[in-house]
Amino acid sequence: MRVNLTKKDIINSIYMQIGFSKKISETLLEDIFEIILKNIIKHKKVKISKFGTFSLRKKKQRIGRNPKTKETKIISERNVIIFKASKEFKNYINNNA
Repeated sequence: MRVNLTKKDIINSIYMQIGFSKKISETLLEDIFEIILKNIIKHKKVKISKFGTFSLRKKKQRIGRNPKTKETKIISERNVIIFKASKEFKNYINNNA
């Protein structure tokens, strides 16, 4: 079963656990996301200790195919974000799942 975690869920969790107002909780979450995104763009890699590493990778242009129509199309060059979980994070998941 897939469960989507929304920003609203995270904001409510901050509100309930820490006691900040919902507006402050939202601002806090937005600031955290903005810091991570700016650093990924600037440094190509962001490591959050005991959580994982976000890195920016460039994918080359390639030829793709629509499986239904068999039509080939060029997929443009683009950047993608890769996440690699830390050992501590993996151990936590494996021991608490």
